[in-house]
Amino acid sequence: MKKIDIDFSQIPSPAYVMEESLLRRNLELIRSVKERAGVQIILAFKAFALWKSFPIIKEYIPYSTASSPWEAQLAWEEMGSKAHTYSPAYTERDFPAILAHSSHITFNSLSQFQRFYPQVSAYPEKLSCGLRINPEYSEVETALYNPAAPGSRLGMIREVLGENLPEGVEGLHFHTLCESSSYTLEHTLEQVEAKFGDLLPKVKWLNMGGGHLITRQDYEVEHLIQLLLHFKKKYPHLEIILEPGAAFVWQTGILRSSVVDIVENHGIQTAILDISFTCHTPDCLEMPYKPVVRGAYQEPVAGKPTYRLGGNSCLSGDWLGDWSFDRELQIGDTIVFEDMIHYTIVKTTMFNGIPHPDLCLWKNDGELEVYRRFTYKDYKNRMS
Repeated sequence: MKKIDIDFSQIPSPAYVMEESLLRRNLELIRSVKERAGVQIILAFKAFALWKSFPIIKEYIPYSTASSPWEAQLAWEEMGSKAHTYSPAYTERDFPAILAHSSHITFNSLSQFQRFYPQVSAYPEKLSCGLRINPEYSEVETALYNPAAPGSRLGMIREVLGENLPEGVEGLHFHTLCESSSYTLEHTLEQVEAKFGDLLPKVKWLNMGGGHLITRQDYEVEHLIQLLLHFKKKYPHLEIILEPGAAFVWQTGILRSSVVDIVENHGIQTAILDISFTCHTPDCLEMPYKPVVRGAYQEPVAGKPTYRLGGNSCLSGDWLGDWSFDRELQIGDTIVFEDMIHYTIVKTTMFNGIPHPDLCLWKNDGELEVYRRFTYKDYKNRMS
């Protein structure tokens, strides 16, 4: 699908802008993988939950995964289907909402399963229960995002799970990937089979979690499809579920910002923007990673005007690295950060009273739809 040029004169600053054409491109690919591999692929809200775009998503993928009672309720209200729900821990207060809005519930520990399964079995509607397993294998290098690191609280290692599954368990769930390839999934499945293979004939479904970056340009889609088909051939009774989040909106939109001041200290020029990295792009500081700035050189170039980009909060570390430009920046210039839809909108904060950027969709007809514009009341209500 052809990329449509955005008219920045229509776009306020700051704003997240998702492009409908790019979203549909990703959704078409994901649906194709789902149909060709004969698996279920569902949207993980933890990466993307901009629900005003769900009517588009539902044209391709009707189901979602939740990690909290509010996400599960959002699935029911805005996706129109009950969620596949997993949380590290459920509470007595929240579990009734989980029951009401879930089709599948995965438990992180045997104690959680034993505590809440009586409520599941007594519930008038049928729900399918699973356990999260930890194959003790992950190729994720950033410790913050590694679910299988030694001592991880996420999922049960085989030693803890024991030899048999409790009565009522119909599925197993693992999640060890993060923006990973199909080859990483292949290696992970080898470990899952080595440690938990004897249990696979005893369950109805296997959830392979998220982190499958299917829509990345260099992702080996054909290898993924063949890998899943081969696995299904070995276990034909299993329903296979994948729940990527970032893949749905990978490279589908930008964060538009503006230069509001330029300051200099010891020869370092910092362009202060009308966004905050800690508030609006927290993964850039947590991962960390340096986003691509449209029209800029990703690394400093000798002889080119070079600027550090800084946020507008009072946090000293609210800045990223240095970029070079073909001309000197001026107050009012537009700075566009690429690929800013996944794990941004869902993680924004109002630290320091910094307003959220507008939430927008650039539609295929060339018009901008503003989903949401935040006001002082949004900030004040959070503090009440």
